[in-house]
Amino acid sequence: MDDNHNKMVAVTAVKTLDDFNIELTFDDGCTKVVDLKPFLNKPITKPLKKPDYFARVKIDSCGGIYWPNTYDICPEFLRYHI
Repeated sequence: MDDNHNKMVAVTAVKTLDDFNIELTFDDGCTKVVDLKPFLNKPITKPLKKPDYFARVKIDSCGGIYWPNTYDICPEFLRYHI
């Protein structure tokens, strides 16, 4: 197992892209594009299917990302698991 999977990270920048993708920069220097379409099939994510709402993503105080409806994704999941 890679030791990095246990390392705490934080998102330092987030940029929305076309087709429900986001570009994330982490405090460890990694930048990656994440496709969030597979996560938009739950009732809480319904508002995110509107591009204007999807673009309202912010970074929370723990280094994850969230939207105004309180849907959030932790930074470790974003960095190491998707």
